[in-house]
Amino acid sequence: MTISRRQARRQALFLLYQWDLSGQPIGSQYAEEIDPWARGVAEAVAERAPLLDARITAASEGWSADRLGTVERSALRVAVHELETEEVPVEVAISEAVGFTKRYASDDGARLVNGILGRIQREVEAT
Repeated sequence: MTISRRQARRQALFLLYQWDLSGQPIGSQYAEEIDPWARGVAEAVAERAPLLDARITAASEGWSADRLGTVERSALRVAVHELETEEVPVEVAISEAVGFTKRYASDDGARLVNGILGRIQREVEAT
């Protein structure tokens, strides 16, 4: 199965959402075929979740990562992972996370995700 990177990123978000809510292994509850890139991203993000959450919490002015909604937290984790690994342009990582949050959570959640990622982006650029 070949899917676009955007579709694979969406699939990774869903895999992480299920993992975060259930505590079950990545992909164990996903009914469709899993794209290898999506699985790799989801597994890497799940493995690094405590570190990613610490970065998210540090950048979110009064909101710890565990207080965020599951969609917002999953989108942020994927985007921060992508910002750190520099696999995609910064604008793509942020735009995708904001778009997924807007679609699957709320406009307010999307604004929050955008603000947090903007702060993290500035930190990355400063280093």
